[in-house]
Amino acid sequence: MSARNDVAPSTIGVDFVDGGVVVEYHDGREVFYHGPPKPVEGALTTPPGKQVHVLVTDPDGVEGVMTYVNDRNTHDDILETTGVGRVMLDRDDEAELFPGVTVATEAYSIRVEADLSVVDGRVFVFAEDEMSEHAYELVESTE
Repeated sequence: MSARNDVAPSTIGVDFVDGGVVVEYHDGREVFYHGPPKPVEGALTTPPGKQVHVLVTDPDGVEGVMTYVNDRNTHDDILETTGVGRVMLDRDDEAELFPGVTVATEAYSIRVEADLSVVDGRVFVFAEDEMSEHAYELVESTE
């Protein structure tokens, strides 16, 4: 089975805890994303070369959908058992992950935009590698 196909996400559990966000996969595992997420108004361009995970939650923040962007390491069958989705983008490509949430390639970075008037919940972006972890929440502009 190829490790580079798009995989649709399923609804998974989410828990906001002191110091971060816990995502509860279908297979019973939990992953902790360090935070708290930094609020970002408007679009976000991740640091280059990071693994990018986008989480869109329901309004209450107890469940959501998570999508990995350009993940080349996780096989399809693993994603399907966890409930996590994946989208593969080509150079200068764009995709809608969820109504109101789009991702696009921008050089070696990923750009994430959310129309929060369309999204009925919260949008988080996690960008990480072996050296660092970054957590963001896309929020309404205060202007």
